Amino acid sequence: QVQLVESGGGSVQAGGSLSVTCAVSGYTSGSRCMGWFRQAPNKEREGVAIISHGGRSTYYADSVKGRFTVSRDNAQNTLYLQMNWLKPDDGGMYYCAAGPRIACPLANPRPSDFLSWGQGTMVTVSS
Repeated sequence: QVQLVESGGGSVQAGGSLSVTCAVSGYTSGSRCMGWFRQAPNKEREGVAIISHGGRSTYYADSVKGRFTVSRDNAQNTLYLQMNWLKPDDGGMYYCAAGPRIACPLANPRPSDFLSWGQGTMVTVSS
């Protein structure tokens, strides 16, 4: 059974940094496209950062480019998201997601492109 378990997150002031981690079990993470989505209250879930199965290709939402970095360690079955220069609008529930296959939606990723989801971890950014 596929399981994605997020950790990290928390509360930080604007301008600060946080990192979130996703531990993957149930399959070899290197065989799937993976990514991070976030959802703020009363807003739709949006793709923040996506990374190809080998880690060579990435997608970032325009709002986080230059501030967030997605990476993966396939040997450790772990996905990471480093978030720097955080803004209040970055707050929300952050979800780890894995696609059903190697192919990666590296342009305008949608939640429906991904098959497996973690339970989420909260990020709060105060102004």
